[in-house]
Amino acid sequence: MVNKTTYSRRFVLGGLAALGLPLPAFALSGPAAEQLVNSAVTDINKIIATGKSESAMLRDFQRVFERYADVNIIALTTLGPARRSASNAEVRAYVDAFKGYFTRKYGKRFNEFVGGQIIVEGSRPSKSNVEVRSTAKLRGSAPFNVTWLVSDRSGSPKIFNIIIEGVNTLTSERAEIGAMLDRRQGDIGQLTADLRRIG
Repeated sequence: MVNKTTYSRRFVLGGLAALGLPLPAFALSGPAAEQLVNSAVTDINKIIATGKSESAMLRDFQRVFERYADVNIIALTTLGPARRSASNAEVRAYVDAFKGYFTRKYGKRFNEFVGGQIIVEGSRPSKSNVEVRSTAKLRGSAPFNVTWLVSDRSGSPKIFNIIIEGVNTLTSERAEIGAMLDRRQGDIGQLTADLRRIG
C-alpha cells in the first residue's frame, strides 16, 4: 500500500519518469548519467525560482521533460498493449496529448520541491541502463532514497524511470492510464481527447 507521503513524493519527482529500451552497442558511463540527473534537478529549481505564473512554469517544465526524459517512450509505454492496435495517427495524437497531461499533472506539484535537495551518491550499471543512486530531502519529509534509471537508447542520455523507496513511478503511471482507458472501453481517441483537458 502506498501511503500519503510516498504518493506526494511520486508527484514531486515523477515528472521526470519515462521508459527506455535496451542500450545500443555503445555504453553510457556512470558520470554522464549522474550529470544528467544533477542537471535536470538544477533546471527544475531554476524554473521554480523565477516566480512565473503557473501556466508559464508549466511550459518551461515541459521543455525540461522533453530535454531530460524519453517522454515519447513513456507515453507509448503507458498506453500499453493498446498501441499495437492503434493507427499511426492515433498514436501520434496520444503522445502529443500525453506530454501536456504529464506536464500539468506533475508540474503543478513541483512547488513542493522548493527548498529541497537531491544528493547524487553514485551510480552503477544495471542490465541495459545505469542506476543513479541519490538521497532526496524535501521540506517536511525525512530523507528518502531515489534511484534514477538512465539510458542512451534515444541517442543521448535520458532519464527513463525513477524508483522512490521501492515505488516504480512508471509502473504506477501505466496502471493509471490503463484504468482510464478501460473506463473508456478501450477508445484511444476518447482517452486522447480527455488527456488534453485533465492533469
